[in-house]
Amino acid sequence: MRRIFLLTALLLAVCVQAKKQETPRIVNIINFIRQCEPREPERLPPSVLYETTLTQARTLREHNLKGTWLLQYDALIDPRYQALMKEELARGCEVGGWLEVPQPLVEDAGLQWRSNVPWDYHAQVDFTIGYTPEERVRLADTYMAKFRQIFGFYPQSMGSWFIDGFTLNHLAETYHIEASVNCRDQVGTDGYTLWGGYWTGGYYPSKRNAYMPAQTSENRVAVPVFRMLGSDPIYQYDAGVGHGVWQRVVTLEPYCGEGGANDTWLDWYFDAFCEAPALTLNYTQVGQENSFPWAVVQSGYRKQVKRLVQLAEAGKVQIKLLSETGREFSRQHRRTPASGTVALRDYTDGQRRTVWFNSRNYRVNLLWENGTLRIRDLHCFDENYPSRYIDNPCTTHDFKFYTLPMVDGNLWSTAEHLAGLRFYAGNAPMKGGEPQVTCRNEKIRVIWPLSDGHSLTILLTENALSLAHSDKAAQWQLELDVAEDTTQPFTAIEPSVIRASQEGFDYEMQCTKGQITDLRNQTDGHILRITPQKGKIVLKP
Repeated sequence: MRRIFLLTALLLAVCVQAKKQETPRIVNIINFIRQCEPREPERLPPSVLYETTLTQARTLREHNLKGTWLLQYDALIDPRYQALMKEELARGCEVGGWLEVPQPLVEDAGLQWRSNVPWDYHAQVDFTIGYTPEERVRLADTYMAKFRQIFGFYPQSMGSWFIDGFTLNHLAETYHIEASVNCRDQVGTDGYTLWGGYWTGGYYPSKRNAYMPAQTSENRVAVPVFRMLGSDPIYQYDAGVGHGVWQRVVTLEPYCGEGGANDTWLDWYFDAFCEAPALTLNYTQVGQENSFPWAVVQSGYRKQVKRLVQLAEAGKVQIKLLSETGREFSRQHRRTPASGTVALRDYTDGQRRTVWFNSRNYRVNLLWENGTLRIRDLHCFDENYPSRYIDNPCTTHDFKFYTLPMVDGNLWSTAEHLAGLRFYAGNAPMKGGEPQVTCRNEKIRVIWPLSDGHSLTILLTENALSLAHSDKAAQWQLELDVAEDTTQPFTAIEPSVIRASQEGFDYEMQCTKGQITDLRNQTDGHILRITPQKGKIVLKP
């Protein structure tokens, strides 16, 4: 009897452990470091930036936490940062590279500096895309040589708001870096647009476009890229729609009063991160660039560190170094795995719920609001879609990276009219209750109980979206509507396929079950309708 009890307990422990490993909740503490901040209106002296970094380090030490420090070249060659980082290395932290391009890196690479300040955040100066492919190699090699001269090894992690595919592949093949990070999705913030990509988690990028997940091993950069900053999965997407060219910031960044510095938001964010259904990998990044005085970020930073300690002690999160996360990701996934982000509670007085699904082929976002549902976002991924900067340098203050939209609830919206692929029962919006979400085997299944007693099942898999009504005879449909004076990429809407073109690149989405009707000749903003076949619609981006 005792043997049976022990065997049962062992099997139960194995099952619990397997369940934990199925959806790990990984947190990287990443602080990236500049030596100067010449932007108006701050124009912070170097001493203020160093003080922020030093206090971040002391805060992590107080709680015995190890983090990843990413050094911009101007900080890399500063003796103060070198001494501090060697102390951090000695206690088990990671030091890697932050590949924005300040004046000392350009001049040490034998190139001409093109600004009147020593670090210029404008895209054509600050990022590798502002330089020719040959110059990108020189910049990367100069950085890596200096890093090795100072620390005795090459960095295993390299990050930036964005590193182009050519440079990232050079870093992977020549220096065997194990992980990289880039900016979250955003429209216009600081002049940087990254829109339509892998919403969160890690992906293997295309060699032709590091913002685009690759579909094949031949065309992928063999290093995973993780999305930074911890975007609010409900409210970040719409932030700023109709109110100017820059999005507001609703993220985990400690300076963010609406997000990472707000107690209510923090509780909600980490509750969703740890407790909501997750798929393959739930990933987020905690930390802050040092371009802020410590007085501005200390409250949010300290709050987040304390919460991480509590969550780690409770076994709800794993705090890892960036390179460690990349290593494990590469060991477990030969290709980009599907991932999902789920939030089934709204921290405001609103009634919003959301599900994000990403695979190497597409991303989709489901948003419930006041008992209705719309597909707020649907972007296709194709490794052959080139970055506009693949061969030619960026020459503008801003940069733009996009994937291939089929539904864009941000760029096709105004404050008065939010675009989306909406669900209708007959001529009225479909209504229902709380969605039930299951994540398993790189699939997300959503069962949405409807107000009429029936249900709608949505299955999100690597290659397709399937929607099935429990009543095969029910009259229901999807309709895409957009705001006036917005531009869509559609070139043809046919009964079984939607064809589109962006920047001269053709792509399509097939409807393998159901039928599509072109509504563009109407004047009410409706673009297309999709009706089911025997109660089912199947879309293949």
